[in-house]
Amino acid sequence: MAKHMARKEKRKLKSRIITIILSIFIIGALVLAFLLYGPYAGFREYLITVGMTSMTHDWIPKLFYSDETIAKVMENNRVDEVQEDTNTWQIKKEENTNTQEKQYVNEFEKQILAPNLDKDKYNIYKDDKDFRIINIKGKGYTGFLAAIYDASKIRTLVTSRLGVTGQYLTTMAKNNNAKLAINGGKFYDPSYSSNGATPRGVTYVNGKCVTSYKYTSTGGIIGFNKDDVLVLSSTCTKANAERLNIRDCVTCGPFLIVNGKASTVVGNGGWGVAPRTAIGQRKDGVVLWLVLDGRAIGRQGADMDDLIEIMERYGAVNAANLDGGTSSVMAVDGELINDPIDSTGAHKTRFIATGFGLID
Repeated sequence: MAKHMARKEKRKLKSRIITIILSIFIIGALVLAFLLYGPYAGFREYLITVGMTSMTHDWIPKLFYSDETIAKVMENNRVDEVQEDTNTWQIKKEENTNTQEKQYVNEFEKQILAPNLDKDKYNIYKDDKDFRIINIKGKGYTGFLAAIYDASKIRTLVTSRLGVTGQYLTTMAKNNNAKLAINGGKFYDPSYSSNGATPRGVTYVNGKCVTSYKYTSTGGIIGFNKDDVLVLSSTCTKANAERLNIRDCVTCGPFLIVNGKASTVVGNGGWGVAPRTAIGQRKDGVVLWLVLDGRAIGRQGADMDDLIEIMERYGAVNAANLDGGTSSVMAVDGELINDPIDSTGAHKTRFIATGFGLID
């Protein structure tokens, strides 16, 4: 009798466990269905925009939504770029006299220009005669902003095995003796599994054109002319680069600020939230390199609005988004200082095709 009662109790317990599991599954399925197809569009837009602009996860939104739905969401979440090229005459290089008596427009300008600042008080990561790196932190991201004081020392870094394989930014930086470096433009990445061998669009290194491919996506030429002015131009051709006297450039986008006018971010911008890299220049010629980390708990990354806000905060009159995600890296003396995380959650970067380096 006792054994029979014990078996009966075990069956009841097993039945309860199965019921609980089924209930959890059903509730989870209903919640997921509500998020995917319910009246609240925020989750749907987040899933589609993040998935469609990520390195390996574009299959996720395609699993749940039609091509028509995806296209509509992407159209309603986009960056409307300023339809102008850089007015190079606006940039007037100024010598940074580094006098304590100088009046700064705001605390952010002081943070990048004033000499002998208290590193802890002003969040200074590293000070050098050619650059200063500032710790950046915001809602959902951490990272670094580098202020480079002499744009004539900036060069495009390109993989030494162009067309064969990309390289880590640290390798390119060491090969070129770059004391400071960031990742650069887009590269051909079919099925999100390439090795970063071939840059997209137009690439120039020290006045020499090393790639010239058709490019029809956002942004375009991002680089420096022979007067050390950051030039942004949507006409991405070798002929236009020559007309603009480009000496060093990559191809990427979207453009964030052109001639002091910020791009309009519609919805969430269509790029989702992810690790980001951006480049900008102030009217006084100081160049800004920004790298923001993401893909971690409580630190998912930044969107286009975040990049525009930071660049405007530090006085950029021209600024553009560079390649992001696992490519987003900054290196000092050939060593990474940020924390890239790939799509598997591993703390590592990937092979890329181009970057920018500060070279003495």
